[in-house]
This record gives sequence, structure tokens and C-alpha cells, in this order.
Amino acid sequence: MTIQLNTVVPWGRSFDEYRRMFGLAEENFAGRILGCGDGPASFNAEATARGYTVTSCDPIYACSATEIEQRVVDCYDVMIAQVRRNAEEFVWDRFHDPDHLGQCRLAAMRRFLSDFDKGKAEGRYVTASLPSLPFGDGQFDLALCSHLLFLYTEQLSLEFHRAAVGELLRVAKEVRIFPLLTLEQKRSPHVEPIRTLFTANGWRTGICVVPYEFQRGGNQMLRIWSGERSLANGERWDRPYGPSGPEILVQDG
Repeated sequence: MTIQLNTVVPWGRSFDEYRRMFGLAEENFAGRILGCGDGPASFNAEATARGYTVTSCDPIYACSATEIEQRVVDCYDVMIAQVRRNAEEFVWDRFHDPDHLGQCRLAAMRRFLSDFDKGKAEGRYVTASLPSLPFGDGQFDLALCSHLLFLYTEQLSLEFHRAAVGELLRVAKEVRIFPLLTLEQKRSPHVEPIRTLFTANGWRTGICVVPYEFQRGGNQMLRIWSGERSLANGERWDRPYGPSGPEILVQDG
């Protein structure tokens, strides 16, 4: 049995999880970061407290803090019950068990909620959804998409993925997507068509190992960026990104 969801659920993750999921090195935080589909993650709140520049976008931000909290509470028991039934499909190292996972998810949500009203007034939380974002061309240095694209392969078509990734590349110089697995714990069939399409259009792509694995086998992300940017920053395509960056397993371009 696998995790079964009909729609995208609000399920918050922490700054440390983002750092590991996306293989983020310190230099990545020097630029402007977009978190797309962040939901009730505490990434923005924690990053802002550290002095970094992060904007999060999600359609759930049209709701009030109270409404968002209720939506998380409404799906909490179902999510934890499904994880408990499928415990063998997850790696229990950073999270000790399903109950500890739930505690961490609620802690991330509470950190998010404590920052939400202030952050929304400051423009850090923007109501928006893929594949159309209200940002300017190249407004961000890095766009991160966590647990949306590829994960919800059954709900989101290949055409949606093409449009969504294209939109992320319009607003950011680099895009990172995690994980590459579906809810059924299988590599999404959309990964290779997306890599092929954007490589053919002049982008560089790489599948990278990251220091995070909760879904068993889900320790890889897709990275897409332009060759021009890579050369401008002195990056080399044949080695990991940054001093502590992820190992590139498969590369194109």
C-alpha cells in the first residue's frame, strides 16, 4: 500500500529540511529565493530570521491564519494514519516514528503561523499558484519547489509540469525540484520528458543526490539552470554545486 491523496495537502516543513532537500550551501542564501508551493512550511519564517531574502507563494495564502491552521488540523490524522500504515516505505532517522513526524510538522506550521500575518504584509507570502506567477522575469536567483511537482504526478499532467517548470524558469535563474518520486514511491514518469525538453531548449539539467531521505529512495532533486549563469558564477558542471553541494548523478547540456 502507498500514501493515497486526491488533492495537494498543506504539510509544512522546516528550514533545515529545505536546506537538506535542496542541497543548499551558504552562498545560495546570498540571493533572492522563491519557495513555490511552500504552504505552511516554516522555511520563510526561519530564513527571514537569519537575514535571508525569501518569498513564498501558494494558493493557500488567500486564507487567514486561522483557516490555514484548520486545514492542517483537518488533514493531520489522515496523513499520520497513512504514514503509520506504510511505515516501511519511509526512512526513520531524523524522525523517530510517525508521532514524532507529526510533532515536527505541527511545530513547523506553528512557526509559519506566527510569522504569516507579518510576512504577508511585508510581501513575503504571496497568493499565487503554478503555472502562472505574479513575478517579473528573472526576479529571483533561485526557485525551490518542494513536494508538489513530480510528487503529484497522478493529479498534475505532463503538460502542467511543462508549463509550471517553464514559469519557474521565467522568474528565476535556477530551479530545484524535490522529490522526484510520486506518492506511490516510484520515479515520476514526468522527470525525463521535462529534462529532455528543457535541455533541448538550452538549459542545463542535473539529477542530484541530496542529504535528505524520508520517502525511501527519495534522496534526489532535479536542478535546472542556464549555462550562462553557471559560467558567470564560476561554477563547473563536472563537480558538486558549492563547497557542500549535492553530487550530480546525471547531467545534460
